[in-house]
Amino acid sequence: MNWIKDLFKAKIKSENSEEMKKFLIVGLGNIGTEYANTRHNIGFKVLDYIAEKASLNFETAKLGAVTEYTIKGRKLILLKPNTYMNLSGKAVQYWMQKENIARENILVITDDLNLPFGTIRIKGKGSDGGHNGLKNIQLILNTSEYPRFRFGISDEFKKGQQVDYVLGEWNEIEREKLPERFEVGKQIVESFALAGLNETMNSFNGK
Repeated sequence: MNWIKDLFKAKIKSENSEEMKKFLIVGLGNIGTEYANTRHNIGFKVLDYIAEKASLNFETAKLGAVTEYTIKGRKLILLKPNTYMNLSGKAVQYWMQKENIARENILVITDDLNLPFGTIRIKGKGSDGGHNGLKNIQLILNTSEYPRFRFGISDEFKKGQQVDYVLGEWNEIEREKLPERFEVGKQIVESFALAGLNETMNSFNGK
């Protein structure tokens, strides 16, 4: 009867292995056409780029727009929360639980005022840096230990104009450079799922 036990163990191992191959990729942003091309919506834009290249369509689901991207045996749930930025954590928590995805297998894509335009910074944990989306995710998940991919939008705004700058649209020079940055973003997401966080940080941080 040992072969039956071995078969059962192999089945459990296979099922657990399949779970480890599932990832939640969250692009932060605000819904509405007035926000579509703003700096604060870079998370949405990176996911839109991935979906376009893979011929995928987002569908409206609970707490967000969702599509599935499969690559080399990995299943990536691409999520654009529709809760508005300040309540992003609610959508992240719901889809983590719904898809049974571990915290280390989520990647949150967000804008960062503290980095020069287009600069990449990937980390496995950290502070919210004053970002309301990250702040809410940390509050809801009760931890700051989750992978995040920060996209620099620079801080070239005058005193008192931070909100207008973040919610403003890209300038002409930035728009010209965005497609190449979106491609790098796609590569980062794929690397995170295929090679893991550490390898992705080593390969892309600062680029």
